[in-house]
Amino acid sequence: MTRWDRTKGRPEPIRALNRIEERENGEPLVRLADVAPSVRVPHARTIPWCRETVARMAEEAARQLPSGIYLAVTDAFRPIYRQQRIYQWLTECAEEAWPGIPYAAKRRRVNRFVAPYDQKAPPGHCTGAAIDVVLVNDQGEELDVASPYSRFVSSPTYTLGLTPEADRNRTLLVETLLGVGFSNCRDEWWHYSYGDAGWAVRLGFEMCCYGLIELPEAEYREQQRLWDEAFTDRHNPFLEGLPAPSGPSDPGDDTD
Repeated sequence: MTRWDRTKGRPEPIRALNRIEERENGEPLVRLADVAPSVRVPHARTIPWCRETVARMAEEAARQLPSGIYLAVTDAFRPIYRQQRIYQWLTECAEEAWPGIPYAAKRRRVNRFVAPYDQKAPPGHCTGAAIDVVLVNDQGEELDVASPYSRFVSSPTYTLGLTPEADRNRTLLVETLLGVGFSNCRDEWWHYSYGDAGWAVRLGFEMCCYGLIELPEAEYREQQRLWDEAFTDRHNPFLEGLPAPSGPSDPGDDTD
């Protein structure tokens, strides 16, 4: 069974997220290419927009990486439609993986990997505050941050037992992003945000500056079409060997 260092990072239960006071500052969404030219966007289905400060911080992080290593954003702003589809799909995955488990346990496991869309605190991606990232080389190939495990099984940021190469690459990613002011969801090594409720909970603040935001559909219609096509081929990540939810000790308790 994969283990991780629970002393690092900070839990962000839904109830804590919902207590954060939202004071939207009106900062616009911007194209990553305009504000963060050093950041790569490897997937055509990614909507390459986020809040301006988030983009500037991503550019700063990208410029700090060693030569030949690049920061790539695989997900940024999400319309609420995407969030709903991801949540519903992952719920179906949990039902397939663990038929008959209690509803609360199933919801905890789903909430660990995708923020619910029906709560007071909006999902970070839907505020333009969150980015999912990887490191890539000159050829655009992702650097290993997970071996000997799969991406999903090793999703906790501080997973123990990584190979030296994976541990080195993951540490570089984490330290670089945290160093420019991002906060990290400790359940997902790839997820960073600034200014949303998750960021506030992780850093012990009582308020956040970004709330739900919309982008004209015309700006991402093609990316959405490609995303819809790709989404139909997704496999069930819960079948990769994660243990079934079993009670208060389950990591999913951190998010519900």
